[in-house]
Amino acid sequence: MGRGGLIPMIGFIGLGMGSAALYLLRLALRSPDVCWDRKNNPEPWNRLSPNDQYKFLAVSTDYKKLKKDRPDF
Repeated sequence: MGRGGLIPMIGFIGLGMGSAALYLLRLALRSPDVCWDRKNNPEPWNRLSPNDQYKFLAVSTDYKKLKKDRPDF
């Protein structure tokens, strides 16, 4: 493989690493499973309303039409 094939390969590897880093950052900041502040918000999953979309891709669920069917804690 000459130098002509090395530059695109480095570019694609960098693009893949950047995409993975951005996805991990999104999971750390937006996921209800991650708790950064245990004193003020010990259970972040209880503060989600039914129409909060926290999944990356919702194929067949329209979150705007969901109703709250659980008690407040």
